[in-house]
Amino acid sequence: MVDVKKLKQAKLKENLKKKLDESIRVFVDEKNPCLFRDVSKCIKCGRCKQMCEEATGLGEYYGVNKQGTIDVCIGCGQCTLACGVNALREKASYRKVLEELNNFDKVLVVSTAPAVRVALAEEFGFDVGLYDEGKMVTALRMLGFDYVFDVTFGADLTIMEEANELVNRITKKEGKLPMFTSCCPSWVRFVELFEPSLIPNLSTAKSPISMQGAIIKTYFARQKRKKPEDIVHVVITPCTSKKYEITREELSVSDDFGYMPGIKDVDYVLTTRELAHLIRRQNIPYGNLYDGNFDEICQRGSGGGVIFGSTGGVMQAALREAHYILTGKEPTDHILKLEKVRGMEGVKEDEVNIGGATVKVAVVNGIRNAHELIKKIKNKTADYDFIEVMTCRGGCAGGGGQPKVKNVDDFIRKKRGDALYLKDEGLEIRSAHKNPEIKKIYEEFLERPLSDISKMLLHTKYFDRSDEIKFKGDRK
Repeated sequence: MVDVKKLKQAKLKENLKKKLDESIRVFVDEKNPCLFRDVSKCIKCGRCKQMCEEATGLGEYYGVNKQGTIDVCIGCGQCTLACGVNALREKASYRKVLEELNNFDKVLVVSTAPAVRVALAEEFGFDVGLYDEGKMVTALRMLGFDYVFDVTFGADLTIMEEANELVNRITKKEGKLPMFTSCCPSWVRFVELFEPSLIPNLSTAKSPISMQGAIIKTYFARQKRKKPEDIVHVVITPCTSKKYEITREELSVSDDFGYMPGIKDVDYVLTTRELAHLIRRQNIPYGNLYDGNFDEICQRGSGGGVIFGSTGGVMQAALREAHYILTGKEPTDHILKLEKVRGMEGVKEDEVNIGGATVKVAVVNGIRNAHELIKKIKNKTADYDFIEVMTCRGGCAGGGGQPKVKNVDDFIRKKRGDALYLKDEGLEIRSAHKNPEIKKIYEEFLERPLSDISKMLLHTKYFDRSDEIKFKGDRK
């Protein structure tokens, strides 16, 4: 005979335990496309929840993960950096990538983001902030990839489109101001969930990895006379949230381009940590590798593409291009440096004179610092034309998929970002319009920025998803 009283007591105990767990750690369920929790390792120390609140402020400002609200995650992965027992980590894709690397019927393409090359070497005992592009490229070839591409090419494409969009919003009133950057998927998800009234302010330009994916599954596929379904495209990023980004159906457009429906422009995302794990797993002697070079078509980016990985970098790259669009002249030293938008301050501001017009800009370093700025914009107590927002402090250099260290602090984030800025200063080509590969792809394929084909392949749309975060009591 079933003891109803004992069943009720057991159920009550289970619910109390669940509430206790939810009160001391961030909510991560099996549907989360970015993060995974191994409950057998979790010691319920609360560091993940503390980091989430320090990094995002979602509980303080929006009641996220508090009693009575729906649990929600924007996928930034900062909690994984705080977890000292590795109970929280990115949702791994490296096993599937290993399987693909053994599929000799496919063309295996990998693209790597700029912030990866200033952090990967840390996983193998090198100093923080070492810019190590060459060994990374060679390691990727040794893993078995047929083509190794640089996402700074995609970053230059993003800037060509985004800068032209910004100029049109300012000069032709084509769209709302201020225009916000849109290359950070956690920021985009934040807007869709919590601030949907700002959706018209987001740039329609895709992120660099999404633009690069569209080019690889269309232009590159034609160049190599391959069907897009026969190409596997893997991207290495410093970011856990990019795993969410590639699940957004509106970002994969190669099927709309006359190919097989359901083709993804980016098939897999691996974090910096996952790449390091693969290199160790395959017994590749990273420290002894020679320096390799990226392949042509997506081989190079400008200095502006390189600094995408640091806070303030997207802003600087866009203003370099906007200056050229409006004046026909190369950017001045002031615009090339824009020192006021660099550094680790929470919100950085500047005013730039371009062709007689004053452009007011702001850079938000870490999404917690966005809340008050958004209030000011809504209350019309702040006036900007262009705003960069990066969810992670330090920008992508401080991303949730970067190497774990004992204490991730601003010193480490800044060292990585400074390495990208230093690389930019040493490059001959520092603006997207001067990149010969960018010139070539517009001449041969895309026609011009904001052309019909550019809009189809390189731009996207956003959705009001605020119904996902209604109070639990309101949900049916």
